Amino acid sequence: MSSPTDALATLLAGTAQVHSEKELAERLVGGDTLRVKLGLDPTSPDIHLGHTIAFEKLRQFQELGHTAVLIIGDFTATVGDPSGRTATRPPLSREEVLAHAETYTAQAFKVLDRGRTEIVYNGDWFRGMTYEEILRLNSRVTMQQMLQREDFKGRIERGQEVRLHEIQYPIMQGWDSVVVKADVELGGTDQLFNLLVGRDLQKEEGQRPQVAMLLPLLEGLDGDKKMSKSYGNYVGVSEPPAEMFGKLMSVSDELMDRYYTLLLGESREASLHPMEAKKQLAGRITTRFHSADEAAAARTTWEARFSRRDDSAGAVEVAQSALPAAPTVLALAAAAFQAGFGIEKSNSELRKQFITTGAVQLNGTKCLDPNATVAVKPGDVLRLSKKHSIKIC
Repeated sequence: MSSPTDALATLLAGTAQVHSEKELAERLVGGDTLRVKLGLDPTSPDIHLGHTIAFEKLRQFQELGHTAVLIIGDFTATVGDPSGRTATRPPLSREEVLAHAETYTAQAFKVLDRGRTEIVYNGDWFRGMTYEEILRLNSRVTMQQMLQREDFKGRIERGQEVRLHEIQYPIMQGWDSVVVKADVELGGTDQLFNLLVGRDLQKEEGQRPQVAMLLPLLEGLDGDKKMSKSYGNYVGVSEPPAEMFGKLMSVSDELMDRYYTLLLGESREASLHPMEAKKQLAGRITTRFHSADEAAAARTTWEARFSRRDDSAGAVEVAQSALPAAPTVLALAAAAFQAGFGIEKSNSELRKQFITTGAVQLNGTKCLDPNATVAVKPGDVLRLSKKHSIKIC
């Protein structure tokens, strides 16, 4: 059993802000079993590495004997969290949200202890509220408070819309904390306002206000925006080992250091060559969500393809009959993407992003003319991009 002092040090490690450390220390000293809330809006079917920062912290609480309360925002996801957004989120149907929620929960248990996790859906209480109850809840927060939020202020200053339903979001998230009687709520640094609304509502309800624990946001593979499915810069925890490993190998050296800190909780070994350090980072993360054997195989495949420039490593076999006869480079690339990976690419996208850039290569020779006719035969290897190659059989 950890002492309260050791437990506090463990829980504070890697956090960006805590409101307040004193309150958290008092609760740990008191020996209470804390209810630690994490809300998830299933706006897409995949959990990515950015989500796992909060999951790992939640797992630490579980290992110290506390209860994780995972709120699936089947109601709030139909509104969309405006935090950090420069435009209104597109609305989702409840059917889409519930379908996403199934994969969210399955993937969350790659990190969390299922036996110490409560899963609740906030639609269970919001869908039963009367309009009178909604008005009463809204009256607890002022418009001035809402419009002081940086994301809302920025959009108004730029002449962009702020929809009234978006202003409801922090109130709904705060009310979740009241319903589940949260002692601690986890969130990214862009969630500060929402978590503090929860504290205020709990005080008004006579509850002990939750500790707001803010965690750093993980930058995506582009090194710019936060990791997000909507930005296309994410690494999903359920992606195949080779794809996960390959994506992680694409990050910059500077971002690699950030990933070591936020995802592994340590600094990279200074004596290692940056390339080897990146391979170890990719291998350890792939092992975490798959297995050591699969991570080792993914590394071998990556090294064969990129270190030794062997495009056949990891190539998908495609029958020659699935490709057009005497095709142009453009037609061949389109058919190969479809037959090998089930991906449809427009002619414009193929020309601009794949062919004229030199990404498309037949047996190592770049195919730069979209209209050139090419002859292919069994045994040929067609490279479409860094991640996609087919071997004709």
